[in-house]
Amino acid sequence: MTAFVFPGQGSQYSGMGKEFMSYPRARYFFERAKEVLGIDMYQLMNSDEEILKITENAQPAIYLASYIAFDELVRNGVVPNIVAGHSLGEYTALAAADVYDFDLGLYLVRKRGEYISQAVPPGLGSMAAVLGVNLSKLEQTISDIDGVWVANYNAPDQIVISGSVEAVKKAVERIKTFAKRVIELKVSGPFHTPLLESAREKMARELRGVKFRRPRWPIVMNSTAKETTDPEEIRENVLAQISGPVRWYQSVERMISLGVHSFAEVGPQKVLTNLIKKISPKRCKHFSEILAEERRLISEPV
Repeated sequence: MTAFVFPGQGSQYSGMGKEFMSYPRARYFFERAKEVLGIDMYQLMNSDEEILKITENAQPAIYLASYIAFDELVRNGVVPNIVAGHSLGEYTALAAADVYDFDLGLYLVRKRGEYISQAVPPGLGSMAAVLGVNLSKLEQTISDIDGVWVANYNAPDQIVISGSVEAVKKAVERIKTFAKRVIELKVSGPFHTPLLESAREKMARELRGVKFRRPRWPIVMNSTAKETTDPEEIRENVLAQISGPVRWYQSVERMISLGVHSFAEVGPQKVLTNLIKKISPKRCKHFSEILAEERRLISEPV
């Protein structure tokens, strides 16, 4: 079995528009994006890092790039048996699995980014990645600090905390005494915490009139680390992850237990590839590597 996994915010980079425009059907998707959002996504994706990292810009940029990558894999005969996405990437996974169409997904991720920015203005939220720490000790250490939570279970040795600037700062000072390393992340908000409850409520209203279709492939959801094909369960869980944690390494372990032997990271950069290698070495490849292998096979003489 093969799993397609789609990356979340943080995978964007300046110049990504030029790279992804090189794929045969990319121009079509860039034109659709301009029609749906009224934004020149090619220009945005090649803009300054500071502009691109703004949540409402980064989210549609990553979604667009990831969907172009997905389309190119399918055009080359590479299809998944199951899908998952990290945070924002879950929305791309749903579009890939035909739960909703490309245009609607693009609109939804733009609104998601806007609502997250509105919930907590830039500069008031913070996140930090904690490496080489016992999870139960970490959770116990921050349990009495108001305003900080575990946001991402990225790998057994990489946990991300999130919350208000002051709460995260206080937590980091404690955690540094026993963690291997703590990295304060350059993000614009306290993602995956109750501080984003208003964003979750606004997205719930956006999704109220949206008909979710049954996916072509099962999707492993961030909030439960379990697979589902039920449209209403998908709707509930894609909302839950806005203000709740991403159980990523548990999701990867679940897919392996279901028989997944290979993962393809479908999107810019190799964030998920590196995380999955911490969980199960040699199982994950970036989509660009897979496409290169497919093209070599086609070009080889019979």
